[in-house]
Amino acid sequence: MPEHVAQFITIGGRVQGVGFRPFVYRLAHRHQITGWVRNVDGAVEIHAEGRPAQLQRFGDALLAEAPPLSAPGPLAVTTCATEHAAGFSILDSASTSVACSNDASSKMADAWSIHLPSDGFVCTDCLAELHDPANRRHRYPFINCTQCGPRYTLITALPYDRPNTAMRDFALCPDCRCEYENPLDRRFHAEPIACPVCGPHLQFVSGEFTQDGDEAALATAVAALRSGKIVAVKGVGGYHLLCDAARDEAVAALRARKPRPAKPLAVMFRDLAALRRAVHTTPELDSFLASPERPIVLLPKRADSRLSGHIAPGLAEVGCLLPYSPLHDLLLNDFGGPLVATSGNLSGEPVLTDNVEAQTRLAHIADAFLHHDRPIVRPADDPVYRIIAGHARPLRLGRGSAPLEFELPASLAEPVLALGSHMKNTVCLAWGTRAVVSPHIGELDTARSLDTLARVAADLQRLFQVQATRLIVDRHPGYGNRRFARDSGLPLAEIWHHHAHASALAWEFPDVDEWIVFTWDGVGLGADGALWGGEAFTGAPGCWQRAAAFRPFRLPGGDKAGRAPWRAAAALLWETGQFAPFAPEPLHQAWSQGLNSPTSSAVGRLFDAAAALCGACTHASFEGEGPMRLEAEASSASGQVIELPLQRDDSGFWRTDWAPLLPMLGDNAVPVAERAASFHLSLAQALVEQAKQLRAQTGIQSVGLSGGVFQNRVLAEATIDRLYASGFNVNLPRRVPVNDAGLSFGQIIEFLHA
Repeated sequence: MPEHVAQFITIGGRVQGVGFRPFVYRLAHRHQITGWVRNVDGAVEIHAEGRPAQLQRFGDALLAEAPPLSAPGPLAVTTCATEHAAGFSILDSASTSVACSNDASSKMADAWSIHLPSDGFVCTDCLAELHDPANRRHRYPFINCTQCGPRYTLITALPYDRPNTAMRDFALCPDCRCEYENPLDRRFHAEPIACPVCGPHLQFVSGEFTQDGDEAALATAVAALRSGKIVAVKGVGGYHLLCDAARDEAVAALRARKPRPAKPLAVMFRDLAALRRAVHTTPELDSFLASPERPIVLLPKRADSRLSGHIAPGLAEVGCLLPYSPLHDLLLNDFGGPLVATSGNLSGEPVLTDNVEAQTRLAHIADAFLHHDRPIVRPADDPVYRIIAGHARPLRLGRGSAPLEFELPASLAEPVLALGSHMKNTVCLAWGTRAVVSPHIGELDTARSLDTLARVAADLQRLFQVQATRLIVDRHPGYGNRRFARDSGLPLAEIWHHHAHASALAWEFPDVDEWIVFTWDGVGLGADGALWGGEAFTGAPGCWQRAAAFRPFRLPGGDKAGRAPWRAAAALLWETGQFAPFAPEPLHQAWSQGLNSPTSSAVGRLFDAAAALCGACTHASFEGEGPMRLEAEASSASGQVIELPLQRDDSGFWRTDWAPLLPMLGDNAVPVAERAASFHLSLAQALVEQAKQLRAQTGIQSVGLSGGVFQNRVLAEATIDRLYASGFNVNLPRRVPVNDAGLSFGQIIEFLHA
C-alpha cells in the first residue's frame, strides 16, 4: 500500500468569509485526509496527509467544488514532514506576525494574498428559516450564515474573525456558540452569527416616541409607511429613505424635503412577481436581479404600472432592486407593496451609517427612524447597472460588488493609491499586479465626502496591509481630492482625465493592441487648458494621441453650466452669431469678453444645450438631468441624421462642427421627441465619420467608447450599430464603470504604462 505523505497547501483569492474552512473540513473527511486548515491574513493554509491519490483528488476538489461565494486562486503546494495527525481539524487563525516554519506560508501570508469579501445577500436557507415559525430565528432581522450576510461593512481588521468585526461586542449565546464551533454546521465561523437572544435588535424612533423590540419596532415602522410617512431605515451599508412607492403624496414629500426635485429614485420590490407588474424584464435580467450582488437595475416602466409618477419624472426607466437583507425582506413582506429605497444621505454625500448622525442630519427629511445597534464600519451604497447593447453595464459600484478587484497586466514598481475624479468618486489601491476599487464615495463637494474619502483610503491600505508610497491624481487642480493629496505628503503622479477613461477601457479588452477611443463626457481638463469631453484618441495606454474633437465653444459661467442647460444653449447660439433671448445681457457681455467662460469641446454640454433648445430641460436639479430627459424623449421617436461637417486642420487634427444641429433643435414645429432622436442619431453618425477618417490614417480597426455620455443607451446603441455596419470592432466596458466611477482604475492603468 502506498505510504502516507504530507502536503502544505496555500490558497489565495476570495477564501475568507465564504465558508471555505468548513468546506475544506468536510472535503478532508470525505477523502480521508488528516491534518488541519486555518486562515492566515487573507489566505487559507492546509496541512494535508494521505496517500498520493487521495491528496490529488482532495486538491482537485478544493478548486472544482469551492463554495459559490468564494473565488479561490491557484493552489501553492509543497511537500512537508508528516505530523501523524489522528484526524482533521480547524485551527485558530494566524497572522503574518506569527512565525511560520514553512517558506510557502511566509510567501503567501502577506498583502499579496489578502482578499476582502464584499457584503452578501440573505441566502435561500436563511430566508426559509426567517419565515419558519418553528425556527428559533423566525423573523429575526439579522439572520445570516457563512453563505450570506454583511462582510466589507462589518470588518475592522483581517484575518476575518469575529473579534475583528463590528460583532465583537455581541457575546454568543450557548446555542449560537454551538453552531459557530461545529464544522458540520453551515454557521461554523459565520462571523456575523446572531439570534434574538444574543444579537443586534431594532429600535423605532419618531420624535419623542421610542419603540424597542424587533417585532414591535418593525410593526410600527410598517404602520408609518402605510400611513404615508417617510422612514429612514438602517440597513447593511447605510441608511435608506423609504416611503410608499405607489403613493404620490409620500414620494412628493420625500422629493420636497431632501430636496431632490427630479433625480430618479430607486424602488425595492418584494419579489420578482411584484417587480414584473411594474417594469418590463427578461429571464436573464431576473437572474441578475436575484444574484448575490442584488443590484439596482434600470428597467423600462410598464404603461400600466401603479408606481407613482414622481419616482422618475420625465424618464422611461425605473431603478429596481430586490431585498438583500433579512430586515428588507421582512419590511417588504409586511408592507405588502413596493417601497422607494433611496440613499439615506444629503444630496451628493456618502450614505449615512451612524444612528445619532443619521437622526440628526436626516431629521428634516424622515418622519421616523428604524435603527439597529449593529455598527456599520464603513458605508457601501447600492450598486447600479443599466442594460446597454444587450449587457448589464455598471454605473455605480457598491454593496455586493465592491471592493472590486482587478488584475493588472504588469507589476507596479511601488504601491500606489489613485484618487479618481471629483464626481462619482471612487479610489483605487494598487500594488504588484493587483488593483482594488472602492465602493462609490460620492461627489467631493462637502467636508463629509472628503472625510469619507480619507477613511476609505486608510481602510483599504490597513486591511490589505499595503501602504501607498505615491498618490495618483487627476490633473485638474480644483478637484476636491487635491487637499487630501497635499496633506498626505506623498509624491504625486498626475494623469489626464480622458487618458484615464481611455486606459480603463483598454485594460478590459487586452487582445486589442491599438485603439481609436472616443471619450465623451461632461468636462475634464485637457492638455491645452480647455475643458475636453468630445475627444477621440488613437494609440494605447501610456501613449494616447488626441486625434479628433468637436468644434470648441465657450461656456458662460464655467462650472455653473453643468446645472443650467440654458447656459450651454446660449453658448452655442452666441458662438454662431445668434441671439439667445433667454440669457441675461450681462452674461452675454461677460462671455464676449472671455470672463469666466472656459473653452470646451464636451459632448455632455452639447447634450445640455440640445435639451434646453428642445425645451426638454432648461434648468437641471442634478448633473446630467438635461441629457437624461433628452434621451427619454428620443427613445420614443424616430429621427433623421443631420450631416455634420468634418474638417482636418493643418496639423492633421479633425474637428466636427455641431452648428448644423441648431436650426433643427430650435424648430418648434417639429415634436420634441423627434428633434431629440435626430440629435442622438446625428452625433452617432458624426462619431462614425471621425472613426472612418482615423482608420484611413492609422489602419486601426478597433473602436472603444468611454466616458459618462455613453451611459446613454440610445446614443450608445445607435453608435455601436453604425460602427459595426462600417466594419469596426466595437467595445463598451462591462466590468469598469464607463463614467467617472471607473476613473481611479483608469488612472492606475495609465500610470502603469507611462
